[in-house]
Amino acid sequence: MELIPWRTKRRQEPKVEDDRKPRIWASQITFSDGSTLEIDKDDVCVIVGPNNSGKSATLRAISSKLGEHRATSPVVREITFKRHGSAEDVEMWLESSTKIVPGYYSDKFEMFGNSVPRASVGYRWGRDDGIEDLAGFFCTFLNAEGRLQAANPPDSIALTKEGPRHPIHILQWNDSIEKRISGYFEKAFGTGIVVHRNAGGKVPVMVGAVPAPKPGTDRHSIDYVVNLEKLPAIHTQGDGMRSFLGVLLYSAVGSSSILLIDEPEAFLHPPQAKHLGNFLVSETGSRQLFIATHSGDVLRGVLDSESGRVRVLRICREGDSNRVCLLENSDIKSIWGDPLLRYSNILDGLFHERVIVCESDSDCRFYSAIADAIYESAPEGERKPDVMFTHCGGKDRVALITRSLRALDVPVSAVLDFDVLNAEKPLSDIVEASAGSWSELRKDWLTVNKAIGNMRPQLGVAEVRRDIDAALSQEKGHILTETARKTIQDALKASSPWATAKSVGTRFIPSGDESQALVRLIEGLERLSIFVVPVGELEQFVKSVGGHGPAWVANALRKDLEKDPELSEAKFFVRRVAQI
Repeated sequence: MELIPWRTKRRQEPKVEDDRKPRIWASQITFSDGSTLEIDKDDVCVIVGPNNSGKSATLRAISSKLGEHRATSPVVREITFKRHGSAEDVEMWLESSTKIVPGYYSDKFEMFGNSVPRASVGYRWGRDDGIEDLAGFFCTFLNAEGRLQAANPPDSIALTKEGPRHPIHILQWNDSIEKRISGYFEKAFGTGIVVHRNAGGKVPVMVGAVPAPKPGTDRHSIDYVVNLEKLPAIHTQGDGMRSFLGVLLYSAVGSSSILLIDEPEAFLHPPQAKHLGNFLVSETGSRQLFIATHSGDVLRGVLDSESGRVRVLRICREGDSNRVCLLENSDIKSIWGDPLLRYSNILDGLFHERVIVCESDSDCRFYSAIADAIYESAPEGERKPDVMFTHCGGKDRVALITRSLRALDVPVSAVLDFDVLNAEKPLSDIVEASAGSWSELRKDWLTVNKAIGNMRPQLGVAEVRRDIDAALSQEKGHILTETARKTIQDALKASSPWATAKSVGTRFIPSGDESQALVRLIEGLERLSIFVVPVGELEQFVKSVGGHGPAWVANALRKDLEKDPELSEAKFFVRRVAQI
């Protein structure tokens, strides 16, 4: 069958995708820890992990190893690439998509700083160990600077004679694509974009509503052009708009078959980052996309697409090696299917070395502040631990959060008030979620639990009745006041010895066998990264400050956290929890 030159087809309609278009993609990546990732040609791979774990280095390795197979990388050991199309297909595609520069020995294909001699295309494409200077035509690496530059106006071309050499040329040719891109831009920034098709030697993109041509005129009329030029050009706007448009252009209409985007959230507000993450999945078509991100908003936007193409890869650095874990889609979907988890910050834990789960927001604030104080007073050069404090709204949800984060390869510690020992559940659930065996701890727990349960409470039945009657006698209406409700609740709490245990902690346990059982239980829990507050509850760390909850935390944090000796026990505890 006779091949139809792509230049002729391009004159009729510039297609973003074509079955005869040559492609190359990464099919297998082997990382420095020996783990191997199998990838399909249209996968969307989101690379997450703590700072300096190797996310951006992975993108650089894909780009460099495509050009030269023997290129070295501290993160990626080896990459296998697959390709589609013949050398003839590659040459025809370059003819239709690039600027052809005459040369003495051979013409050159040039586009966006990439250049390859026509005479060497066949040899480059046929190599098994890297396609050298052809790589830039098939793989686009969009870092922050590249995204900003992408919004700059390209040179004008003869659309009926030359192939598009910039994504803006596709928008210039195809109104429907321009409108689609404008719609995404407007959703993020509240205003659309429009290509200025009559600017002379350049093709700028303007920001704002498309001017309506007057009756009897069109967009080539002078009145339309004058009104269009009243709009600001995108390349004169802020970095957020420029970067966002750069990603839109290369994701929706770019010509490369591998797209690498490093930290697309840069310069964007959280809602815009989330919107961009969703767009990247829905608009990249059949190309292979790698996103290195440190943004939970980008990740949430990607997951909102609910696409089966998405793969989430977590990288952690362990010494000189990079440990890689491919997160199972089923584990991610289980989190995404829980409304309380979906709208929490749990996925932000993917970007930290460890997550510390607390019972309440007040606990998080206090322990986080103590951890910062420890770091501030540490010797110069000591590295600050990369930990994230999060809360789950009570003990009953600690097991769920722990299990979910561990499924995502995130190390988890739990901090619990002393009264977690009051009942077998949720403690046993938390132990099992932490990959522990409750049966190994249950005997010591029973000993401790029984010892506390047999102690005399602060208030007996008569005292509880007295306090409740006194509270009710002060009520005049049909609805309990907040004061009465609190008095009754306090009386009921004081009727159990656990009220005293929570305010005293480990010192409440009598000496002897019960004390030894408590030590074994606490040590067994800490081996699972489950930490019981030794003083009973948060407020007992700073007894000089009265109150409870948020009000107590606000006053406690006014103290000199680095030097006040009253905080020494809190610092000792937080050091163990955060592994400082």
